[in-house]
Amino acid sequence: MKTGAVIVAAGMSSRMGAFKPMLKVGSISAIRRIIFTLQQAGADPVVVVTGNRADVLEKHVSKMGVICLRNTEYASTQMLDSAKIGFRYLLTECGQVLFTPVDIPLFTVRTAEALVKSGADVAIPLCGDKEGHPLLISSGILPEILQYDGENGLRGALDHSCAQLRRIPVEDEGVLFDADTPEDFQNLLSWHNAQLLHPQVKVELAREEVFLTPDAALLLRLIDRTESVRTACRQMNLSYSKGWTILNQMEKQLDYSVIVRHPGGMGGGHTSLSDKGKLLLRRYDRMVQESNQAVKEIYQRIFKKTED
Repeated sequence: MKTGAVIVAAGMSSRMGAFKPMLKVGSISAIRRIIFTLQQAGADPVVVVTGNRADVLEKHVSKMGVICLRNTEYASTQMLDSAKIGFRYLLTECGQVLFTPVDIPLFTVRTAEALVKSGADVAIPLCGDKEGHPLLISSGILPEILQYDGENGLRGALDHSCAQLRRIPVEDEGVLFDADTPEDFQNLLSWHNAQLLHPQVKVELAREEVFLTPDAALLLRLIDRTESVRTACRQMNLSYSKGWTILNQMEKQLDYSVIVRHPGGMGGGHTSLSDKGKLLLRRYDRMVQESNQAVKEIYQRIFKKTED
């Protein structure tokens, strides 16, 4: 089952007196740590919902293969409203969604993987007797959340839904730590220890030159969804001219068209992937998935047994 993720990072950070998404947790920012953790757990795509200081934050994560969506009314709306933007985007993309606000940056990959494997309507990590984040939500529950307009935010929406909640016991204090005050943040830093060594794989295809990278594949995926190169570039925080440079380079190396331009009419023009472009993307995604799995097994065999 495909698992996506939503990180809400649209708020005003009023209680912290600082911009929470970009506060350092160890050597990297809170938002980057969460993205790394979710990606290591297999979440794809990862959607970051921005609002306050959106330009700065979107630039900060622009090389991480995430999709950025904006809550333009962040100053007058609640976290649930931002979450709904991400949920609506992933509604038909994934079978389940991991969700967390940006101020819970220290949950582990193991916790996220346990939630993903639970197969629950809604899974909540339980550390001791306290519930935390991230949450796992089945896509079948998302329509009820999107329609909810009551009190108590996301928890109210979940309680109001027909979802069966499953609490997953974890030995991970990171699911409880947040950064709502400077004191909380200092506790976070004192508790923080770098996550275990992990492998990272970057799959690229080349002929005379590299033409298909993770960023280029994301661009194709977004064009396929939005039918707009401009919109796809905006969601990646990629300049429009750079997007076309990537596409032109790809077609030059492949010697065939990966996109089809449909001239405007009464309904306006649009762009779609060609049949060969869709096949290329499917094969690339499969290669990435199998490469990641193979490297994970090699890592377990070489590094983990050595540590044990």
